[in-house]
Amino acid sequence: MRAGFALTGQTLSSPGGWPEIHVDEHTIEVGGEPVFYRRAGAGDPPAVYLHSAPTSSDDWLELLAHTGGVAPDLPGFGRSAKGGHLDYSLPAYVAFLTAFLDAVSVDRVALVGHGWGAAVALAFAQRHPERVRQLVLIDAVPLLEGFAWPSPVRRVLRPGLGELWMGAVTRRSLTRLLRRAAVSPDTWSDERADAIWRQFDQGTQRAFLRLHRSIDPAGLAAAGAGLAQLEIPTLIVWGERDPWVAPTFADAYAQRLPRVEVQRVPDAGHWPWRDQPAVLERIAAFLAVPA
Repeated sequence: MRAGFALTGQTLSSPGGWPEIHVDEHTIEVGGEPVFYRRAGAGDPPAVYLHSAPTSSDDWLELLAHTGGVAPDLPGFGRSAKGGHLDYSLPAYVAFLTAFLDAVSVDRVALVGHGWGAAVALAFAQRHPERVRQLVLIDAVPLLEGFAWPSPVRRVLRPGLGELWMGAVTRRSLTRLLRRAAVSPDTWSDERADAIWRQFDQGTQRAFLRLHRSIDPAGLAAAGAGLAQLEIPTLIVWGERDPWVAPTFADAYAQRLPRVEVQRVPDAGHWPWRDQPAVLERIAAFLAVPA
């Protein structure tokens, strides 16, 4: 692993009159593979933001601009490595997160995860509870019993057919899929949708397929076997109109995790902070409270 170097930077205007903070962009090597990440501010310990599939650290620009922290593009997504030789599975992402934190010299963190990123955060916290001071789980892939893949995922599980379906995705159909997971079509502007489309190359398609094929719902539930032992302050945020992961799983997580607050968000879908920007304030306030 080698130290990162700044590529570019941005100064972003934050919602709600938040002060502006500079967000740097870096590329480092982790395990011999390039990893892109963003970093802002100097929080100690910092928040580390983990996106879902098929998005990237672009999801976290507004929060980085207010709270500071670190947001990597997970392998297979965004601007990080997407090689066919890489392992795109939940254990592999936990191993990646461990190596990434070591590479950027971060020991103890607040983990903020959305979708698959939340599942990675929970799996990491079960393995390394001493390194996690807080958790924020947003519309998390359930490491719980009773989950079934939503229809967009079921389409890609079968080898061959999944590749054909992925290859047929167009910018228009991807944008339509994103907007169906939101309450308002305006939640996904053409500019934001275009950014995801530009990153939705063959490598990301392969990572998406392998990730979902690497584990079934029973395996996800088994991966959450240690949740009841996680004595970590946790905020659960869930869009009540998420069409892919039912908000009842917010309550199921609350029953399993010992130290938890739940914020169900009316009129919000799978990316609740996009439908309701006030969610950003709620997350920032939780992270500001000493654990």
